[in-house]
Amino acid sequence: MQVRQIRLDRIASVTRSAKLPREVMVGDEIVSEEGSLLAVRILNNKYSYNTVEDIGGRMIGLRAGDVLAGALGYRMALKGYAGVVPERLAAGDTIQVLNLGGVLGRCTSANPELGEPFDAEVLGAILAFPALGDRIGKPARVEAFFAPANDALHPMPPIAFVAGTSMNCGKTAAATEIVRLLSHRGWSVGACKLTGVGLRRDILAMSDAGASAAYDFTDAGVVSTRKGHILPVARTLLNRLAADKPDAIVAELGDGILGDYGVSDILADPELMAAAACHLVCAPDPVAVYGAQHVYTHVFRLKIDAFAGPVTDNAVGRDFVTQQFGIPAHNARSDIESLVGVVEAAIERKAARP
Repeated sequence: MQVRQIRLDRIASVTRSAKLPREVMVGDEIVSEEGSLLAVRILNNKYSYNTVEDIGGRMIGLRAGDVLAGALGYRMALKGYAGVVPERLAAGDTIQVLNLGGVLGRCTSANPELGEPFDAEVLGAILAFPALGDRIGKPARVEAFFAPANDALHPMPPIAFVAGTSMNCGKTAAATEIVRLLSHRGWSVGACKLTGVGLRRDILAMSDAGASAAYDFTDAGVVSTRKGHILPVARTLLNRLAADKPDAIVAELGDGILGDYGVSDILADPELMAAAACHLVCAPDPVAVYGAQHVYTHVFRLKIDAFAGPVTDNAVGRDFVTQQFGIPAHNARSDIESLVGVVEAAIERKAARP
């Protein structure tokens, strides 16, 4: 393996567990698997979707010539890029930057509103030197910095699950405002984002809102979540939050309830659902409300406690929800007191059960 030292201009947040320095050693033997850390050189300029989140959560610009540390991963975003981990990679190959957190892969579908993604030349695999005095190094992987995932769920406080019919439908805004108001009322609230693609922004917002602790799936060594692989990750994050004994947990489920990131696996899991105090669903319009109600009732056998999101922006959508389904509909921006009232009552009922 040929090894050389390079200087990183940008260190993406998805790599934060590795605590990379600016100067890293890279090798030309690349393990093309999810979680592998790579150094790449940006090849083009963009004028939209042209930033990357650094390890501190700050969005910084990317320009042609910048050397970026990122991690290989998958993305299947309805309103973003879709991409996969290539079967094989070599130094000099071209891949793409798939999200703002620095997930790298081969783009399979772009979004016209975002333009084509950044192209990036693979410079090499970032090497880790885990043993004292190790002079050879091994290709670094995100999951290598974490303990194995949990197989069982520990005793849980009541959990408020916040899901949505798609990405960008108000889930994080609702979850953040629920955390904020519950914290103001004296509750100790843990927060997490269980599914999605690596990006710290949402968890940092929940932390800023007053969460006693806030984690996402990258804190369990996963770059992006997928169906069939999410349950151990979800248990690990919830167990970590529960260890601090919060009064409640607010758990956002990134992406849509029928997307590829594993939300449906969580909602179909009896162990996780046994810990649920309530289910809030964000939706953009009445058709999405109708679909969500059908899926929760007939597929997951779950009760939706309230709707939020753009469908609740004015009385037209709110009236549809309440008149058609008899379910509360409250906007997280203009009627957060009522939305949190639903959550608080559900948490208290759950906590009172033997």
